[in-house]
Amino acid sequence: MKMPILGLFPLLILVNWPGQFARGEEPGFSLIDTVVLKGIAEKKAPGAVVSVLHQGQVVYLKALGNRAIEPTPEPMTSDTIFDLASLTKPIATATALFTLVDAGQVRLGDRVSVYWPEFAQNGKENITLEHLLTHTSGLIADNALADYQQGKGKALEKICGLQVQNPPGERFTYSDVGFIVLGEIVARVSGKPLDHYSQEKIFKPLGMDDTGFNPPARVHQRCAPTQKTDGVILRGVVHDPRARLMDGVAGHAGLFSTQADLVRYAEMILGNGARKGIRILSPAAVRAMTTPRPVPRGWRTFGWDADTAFSSNRGELFPKRTSFGHTGFTGTSIWFDPASGTAVLFLSNRVHPDGKGDVGRLRGQVATLVAGQLLQGKKPPSQTVATGIDILQREQFARLKGATVGLVTNHSGRNSQGASAIDLLHKAPGVKLAALFSPEHGIRGAVDAKVADSIDEKTGLPVFSLYGERRKPAPEQLKGIDTLVYDIQDAGCRYYTYISTLGLVMDAAAEANLRLIVLDRPNPIGGLAFNGPMLDPGKESFVAFHRLPVRHSLTIGELAKLFHQERETAKKCRLEVVAMEGWKRAALFDATGLEWVYPSPNLRTLSAALLYPGIGLLETTNLSVGRGTDRPFEWIGAPWMNGVALAQLLNSENLPGLRFVPFSQTPVSSVLAGKKCNGVQIFVDDWKLFEPLRAGMAVAWALRKLHPNDWKMDRYNTLLANQATFDAIKEGKHYLQIESSWRRDLA
Repeated sequence: MKMPILGLFPLLILVNWPGQFARGEEPGFSLIDTVVLKGIAEKKAPGAVVSVLHQGQVVYLKALGNRAIEPTPEPMTSDTIFDLASLTKPIATATALFTLVDAGQVRLGDRVSVYWPEFAQNGKENITLEHLLTHTSGLIADNALADYQQGKGKALEKICGLQVQNPPGERFTYSDVGFIVLGEIVARVSGKPLDHYSQEKIFKPLGMDDTGFNPPARVHQRCAPTQKTDGVILRGVVHDPRARLMDGVAGHAGLFSTQADLVRYAEMILGNGARKGIRILSPAAVRAMTTPRPVPRGWRTFGWDADTAFSSNRGELFPKRTSFGHTGFTGTSIWFDPASGTAVLFLSNRVHPDGKGDVGRLRGQVATLVAGQLLQGKKPPSQTVATGIDILQREQFARLKGATVGLVTNHSGRNSQGASAIDLLHKAPGVKLAALFSPEHGIRGAVDAKVADSIDEKTGLPVFSLYGERRKPAPEQLKGIDTLVYDIQDAGCRYYTYISTLGLVMDAAAEANLRLIVLDRPNPIGGLAFNGPMLDPGKESFVAFHRLPVRHSLTIGELAKLFHQERETAKKCRLEVVAMEGWKRAALFDATGLEWVYPSPNLRTLSAALLYPGIGLLETTNLSVGRGTDRPFEWIGAPWMNGVALAQLLNSENLPGLRFVPFSQTPVSSVLAGKKCNGVQIFVDDWKLFEPLRAGMAVAWALRKLHPNDWKMDRYNTLLANQATFDAIKEGKHYLQIESSWRRDLA
């Protein structure tokens, strides 16, 4: 057992080991000391350990106050082991479940009864794992304590017999019962109790040596005592009475840990599932687990809180609905802000000794101080993202020396200084640029129709169109070429045709045994939001090239790797991806430091690009999405549309980050050219809060509601390519209900 280092110090102490910091404590953090010590003096808690992880470094760590007050005072130390209470839910249960998702052993969209048949009774038949993770299952918060008195087996039988309060997905009710069920599913699927499985798959690999259920007696002295129960102060024994009656191991409570161990866990989450070379979760699993998604009256992730009545520990300055965290009843909490690489850990035993402490406000104050100190309104990074062409140029085109190159590009293929990839490769020493290949909209990105072959005026090179009579380079066009280079800015949307061109170029390279080098570029609408209806099998086309959700979150280089892994012909391609440097997944294009170059004629602004995945779905129907106006995809209209009523209905839905303003205009080209169209302008006030797919589904729902006969939606499924979602819209289901119909496919 470790001896408390500060056992002889006075009652109120401050512990700070500078050797643990990669850099000095941030100036201004002393205010944290002030507010926490004030809370301790007001008996909000006997003491606390607060630490802040920022960009891979612990920038603040202090132990304040006392670990114990009764029976005798003990000073708080940073190695104190805390009863985490409901932090068990995300850290043990949800994380364990996602390791099973990674292993292909569970799907979040599956009904609970797939894994626990006895559960499917009394209205619980349709509850899915996703419902449990987001507290929308319809289960009550807690069933009677008497249901647990006969032990774990009987308690689980009682849960199987519970009635639902409401249909799944209809309400958000924070439920301990739901996570008890999830803990049981982990045990059933893995074949091991939750405590053993989480130790094996999470805590031991991460070096979280002080983390687990039912701490051994040898460390009880380091455990923060909690409440006096039946005349005895609990120490090293779980505070939650239901978990205690389930032998200390339950999906909702029972986990113990230290700040140092939780920092290790936080590093794993902020590291996209890995810490110091040890991978616990895949990056895709971390994204799925931590991406905020709407629930009735708020936002949750699959295991974490994002923006609900339980979000007080976020404070006032961390962004809503992009950051996430959780609290524990005993006085613990953690909050993550992936965009800044920050985690705030607040560990206390506020229930000691009499259960009257209250750190709800205090946790929020600490988070506010941290955000104010570390974020400080930081704008896009001063260092510009280096794209693939920048890296290639920095390498002096070494990997292309001696190659005869065919370049697939358009006006968006340029380096961070604005020089075109065409010019750079044409002038590169030791590189022979033999031909150019252009996607939809042509080599200059200015054509809104089929494109013919041509000659590039500046270089005299042939330009072969891949959006005309052919969509894939022909063998005769590749004659003499040994390397293809792809450099085109994508838009982050499944039906944007540049990714189809990429896939067909990969096929052509495989068939001709050519090397293909893909120069990576940022996803302009961010790399974290993986959402929207999944492409139905058999619906593949040039505007639906691969099974992806509408907003796929991948860069063009990542798409190439995905195709290389999953498509039969593309697997044979000799693929190289030149990765970017400096791009953050949470970043929209405005945070890259790069100049915005519209990827196609009608994606003129970042707002239009963000709206495109949702609003673009409408353009196969009988309305204008703004082509032929100065606001494509930021306005919709039609002669039959009631813009005033549409704006009123959509604004009444309070869609995050969006406003709708009635506006009539006449497109000069494209659909409904020359016809006056009533409609709405769409203003994106907050790029971070705005949800493109929700906006698109909301507009479709509103059109169906207001114009069931005038809006001809038969061709709406052309780009959507998801029959279940199409049918739900046609039936007039609310867009929030529609979201749950496609989310299970993303699990």
